Amino acid sequence: MNVRVDAPIRGLVLAGGASERMKRDKATLLYEGRSQLDRAVELVARHVDRVFVSVRASQGGDPARARYPLIVDSVPGQGPIVGIRSAIAAHPGNAWLVVACDLPFLSDEALSQLLAGRDPAATATAFISVHDGLPEPLCAIWEPKAAAQIDAFLERGKDCPRKFLMNHAVRLLEPEDRRALDNVNTPEEYVRASAKPTTAHAMQLKIQYFALMREQSGRSEETVETLASTPADLYAELKARYGFTLPREQLKVAVNSEFAPWSRRLAAGDAVVFIPPVAGG
Repeated sequence: MNVRVDAPIRGLVLAGGASERMKRDKATLLYEGRSQLDRAVELVARHVDRVFVSVRASQGGDPARARYPLIVDSVPGQGPIVGIRSAIAAHPGNAWLVVACDLPFLSDEALSQLLAGRDPAATATAFISVHDGLPEPLCAIWEPKAAAQIDAFLERGKDCPRKFLMNHAVRLLEPEDRRALDNVNTPEEYVRASAKPTTAHAMQLKIQYFALMREQSGRSEETVETLASTPADLYAELKARYGFTLPREQLKVAVNSEFAPWSRRLAAGDAVVFIPPVAGG
C-alpha cells in the first residue's frame, strides 16, 4: 500500500516590495508598538516550525530584515511570484505558507483555517477575496509542485501570482475572518488601520498536561491568559513557551471533556487537554 507523505510546511513572509504607494518601507510600519514585519513573522511562527523572510538582493543588509533567515529573489524585478519560486528552489522538499508582510489584520484564526483546509494534491490552497471573488495568492499555501508551473508561467512573460492561481489547480476557501486579508498600501490607509485594534481580548483557559508534556512543562495543570483563538493557536503558543517536542499531528485535543478539531473556536473558561500518543501497542 502506498502511503502519501505530505510535504512539510515552512513559512515565508514576503517583504521585498518597493512600497512605492506607501512612500516608506511598509515592513517597518508600527502597529501597537511592533513593526509590520515583526508581527507577521511572529504570527506565522506560531503555526510552522521555520519562517524565512523573502527579500530583494539589495535588502539583504537591511537591519529590519537581516535578523531573520532570508531567501533572496533569484531574479530581480518580477515581484512576489519570484520570491515564492526562490523559496521552493532553496528548500525543494517543502510546501510554503506564504504571507505578505502588509496584512496588519491577519489573524491566528485565519492561518489555522488555511492550514486545516490545505489540499496537498493541489498546486496551492488559497482564500477567495471577499472583495472580488478571486484567489488571494499572498496568504496561501504553495506546494512544491508549483515550481515547474511557475517556471513555465515566467517563461511566457507573466508574473502576476493571482493570475497564476486563476489558471492552475487550486483549492479555494471562503475566509471565516473577512477582514484578515485587508492590506494597507497608502499613508491614508495606514492612518485608518493603525487607529483600529489588531488583536483580540485576552482570555483565561484551563490547561491539563499528561505524560511527556507534563514532564516538559513541569506541571500537570495551569490557568493561562492567552489571545489564542483555537487549540492550534494555543498549542503553538505553549510549544514555544515550554519547548514541547511532540508535533501537533501526534496529539489529540479535548475541550470541556469532548474531543475537538484543532480549528474549534475557544471561549473564556474553556478547559483544554492535549492528549499525547499512548505508549506501547
